[in-house]
Amino acid sequence: MNFAGLDLQRPLIMGIVNVTPDSFSDGGEVFDAPGAIARGLGLIADGADIIDVGGESTRHGAEPVAPGIEAARVLPVITALAKAGAVVSIDSRNANVMAAACAAGAAIINDVSALSFDENALGVAAETGASVILMHMKGTPQTMAGMAEYDDVVAEVSAYLRTRIDACIAAGIERTRICIDPGFGFAKRMTHNYALLDRISEIAAIGPPVCAGLSRKFGKTGNPKQRLDISIDLARRAVAGGARIIRVHDVAATVAGLVTAPLKNTAIIC
Repeated sequence: MNFAGLDLQRPLIMGIVNVTPDSFSDGGEVFDAPGAIARGLGLIADGADIIDVGGESTRHGAEPVAPGIEAARVLPVITALAKAGAVVSIDSRNANVMAAACAAGAAIINDVSALSFDENALGVAAETGASVILMHMKGTPQTMAGMAEYDDVVAEVSAYLRTRIDACIAAGIERTRICIDPGFGFAKRMTHNYALLDRISEIAAIGPPVCAGLSRKFGKTGNPKQRLDISIDLARRAVAGGARIIRVHDVAATVAGLVTAPLKNTAIIC
């Protein structure tokens, strides 16, 4: 099995480059093209298989960004990284940004709304030939905090992802181009996140490869950057359950943790 031309025989590492002033954990760190390009190249050197470039924060309460501003943030970064040989993903909900990013060299569209936010997104994704990552989220970044209600979060997330897979196939996006993401932290309480992690094999059983974005979202400390150890352990647990792509900020440490450390059943601390 492969995704976006990458072999999934081993778990792939997706390194995060947020070209934003307000993203969760790292907003403003590389809020210019040269800094973001340098960050991306550094993540590749650290072992990243994919570089995920985003120009709009989707953290709880984040305000939307005009597509023109979002594109201006990400396009120089995507162009440079793609020319350097990187497999680049565009993290966007906006069809115009997706189209421009793919024209600039992005091979993957990573959409937190599973191509549902923009009515043109399915068509753009089909036309570009890009691979897609479909994530589960209720509502929008402004409303999702109040929508974390489920009878069975795994069953409901699975059902939603199946409907979005069907929508993609109906739009002309082949199943082989699709990856799914349960959306840890997006309209989920901690109990929901834990249930999704413990039963991630059920998400994997849907069929397409699973992407898990667990980086810096769990742990007691209020500083996301101090959650590295638990992030690595959770990444390893996700891989053991069937996840094939792990989206992270700390690439080198995650690569080392997945390769060298034995899996342990560590209790999750909230």
